[in-house]
Amino acid sequence: MFLDYDPGDKVINPLKKEWGIGQVQSIIDDKVTVNFENAGKKVINAKVVSLIKYKLNE
Repeated sequence: MFLDYDPGDKVINPLKKEWGIGQVQSIIDDKVTVNFENAGKKVINAKVVSLIKYKLNE
């Protein structure tokens, strides 16, 4: 599996947009830890949820 983001990158969970923008904290195997502005720290299974890299023009 190829992930299009690295620790420090900003991402959005397309299934939970209300969580806001998150910053990737760590990636261990398929588990991505993200600190979201409206939901705090979440561990995301990258096999289940495809996080979208946040771009400033969105």
